[in-house]
Amino acid sequence: MNHENQSRGIKKKLTAADALALSIPERIQLVEDIWDSIAAETDAIELTEEEKKIIDERLKEFHKNPDLGSPWEDVYRKIASEK
Repeated sequence: MNHENQSRGIKKKLTAADALALSIPERIQLVEDIWDSIAAETDAIELTEEEKKIIDERLKEFHKNPDLGSPWEDVYRKIASEK
């Protein structure tokens, strides 16, 4: 994405074809920029009642037995070793 054009107030709609024409490093940067913009507006993302219910149920199960499960580091190591 051309940040110079954005800073001058020029907006161009980026199409999928435009994004695919970028180099891999440019596409990675674009994805990071998009993700950062989403993360900056997390208040605008609302969970559905069903999602809230699932989270509450999982939290309740965790509190019943917090030792159940595996630490993230162990899970990551297992996944990484399977590659």
